[in-house]
Amino acid sequence: MLDDEIEAAKRLVKTDAYQMSVGEIVNMYREGELIIHPDFQRLFRWEIGQKSRLIESLLLGIPLPSIFVFERDDAKWELIDGLQRVSTLLEFMGLLKKPDRDDVEPPTSLVATKYLPSLDKAVWELSDLVPDVPINEQEPLPGPLQLTIRRSRLSVEILKRPSSNDAKYDLFQRLNAGGTQANAQELRNVIVIMVNPLYHQFMLQCAHRITFLTVLSASPDQLEKQRDMEYVSRFLVHTFVPYQGKLDVEEFIDNAIVDLAAAGPTAQSRKIFEQTFDLLNEAFGENALRRFQNGRPVGRVLLAAVSRGILSTSLQRTILLILSRRG
Repeated sequence: MLDDEIEAAKRLVKTDAYQMSVGEIVNMYREGELIIHPDFQRLFRWEIGQKSRLIESLLLGIPLPSIFVFERDDAKWELIDGLQRVSTLLEFMGLLKKPDRDDVEPPTSLVATKYLPSLDKAVWELSDLVPDVPINEQEPLPGPLQLTIRRSRLSVEILKRPSSNDAKYDLFQRLNAGGTQANAQELRNVIVIMVNPLYHQFMLQCAHRITFLTVLSASPDQLEKQRDMEYVSRFLVHTFVPYQGKLDVEEFIDNAIVDLAAAGPTAQSRKIFEQTFDLLNEAFGENALRRFQNGRPVGRVLLAAVSRGILSTSLQRTILLILSRRG
């Protein structure tokens, strides 16, 4: 049984690997052969210290982790993992396009690093577009060092056709799940964008509703960590996808949100979400999902409140019954 499952899964994944220079990767991007989804740039951005350390690593010859791409039907490569590294290089060179636009991001000016303190205010070339550093203070990278970066080699792991789209989503999830740059919901956001950007927009619209935000009562720190989108994900998954109890709950949510995104937003899902939180806000406001103690709402809204409270079968049925009677 296990052997059959392994064999069936292997047929869904076909891989290859190349060693490519940074210059080759940059040229592929300039020619439109390497695709970076615009929404990925909005979700993941390194700080200047991280960017500077990447350039430091290339100049010192320190090996970098592989980047992963997915070979599309048109033979172009779609970046799955390595966005931070690739976009940092493109931005430093003044080549990174702005999301959904043809003009480029302002070039980067680096900061001092542990081994190369002279990288402070280093730029690829002098430019008035570099933010916060006047052109007379910029330190252009000498030609030989530019060649060092262009000739540096990266390992490129390729998920080749006819690998399934599911393999692409799984690969992204597994490559990033152990890191610290993105939490579980941020990874789900990217996967939803991969599957269906319209569904991601639908989720954002749900997350921004005033009645939902009132019931959620999330702190600014929680909102920054995508807690609102996580609650939306859990509500939609537990409402519309039966849980069979076999998978770990997090893995179940990962898989189910892909299925929902693939099917696309529906008028029913929007109506149920909106009217549910309108009703909860009307009845209980910011206390709707808080724990009751001695007859009083106390504490913060916890993740368990969504998994066990509003999403419990009995409460769902009650809410849906009230909504049906309201029309």
